[in-house]
Amino acid sequence: MILSAQQLFSDDQAITATADSTNVIDLGAPGTPYGAVAPLNQDIGKGTKIPILVQVTADFNNLTSLAIAISTGATTALGTTVLSQTILLADLVAGKQTSFVVLPNDITERYLGIEYTVVGTAPTTGTVTAGITMGVQTNTTGA
Repeated sequence: MILSAQQLFSDDQAITATADSTNVIDLGAPGTPYGAVAPLNQDIGKGTKIPILVQVTADFNNLTSLAIAISTGATTALGTTVLSQTILLADLVAGKQTSFVVLPNDITERYLGIEYTVVGTAPTTGTVTAGITMGVQTNTTGA
């Protein structure tokens, strides 16, 4: 995987309770082109598919599952879920990859990040790295 520090949501972030990603990407406020009467509409989901990778980097314990939501917001507090997946504890082991292959159309809010929701008992171990990537690895099993 190729990840950029500028497009990283979580870098070995410990998830011990429900939390937002350490980093939130500021997509910027849409501007008004010279001579126009209104600002441009912002919609980052249009065009080329934008893959997002979430990888467990240390085994989790205690919880029942972890819900991972790609979220947007008018502020860095996020709050609007656009895509989500839930991963059971049995699959929350180091190396587990979850991919969101594309951001949907109509993402118009300024900030983009990930919300992690712990279901069940709070874990004492477990870390995640997540970010926008150049592509999704497909040879995750076998040689």
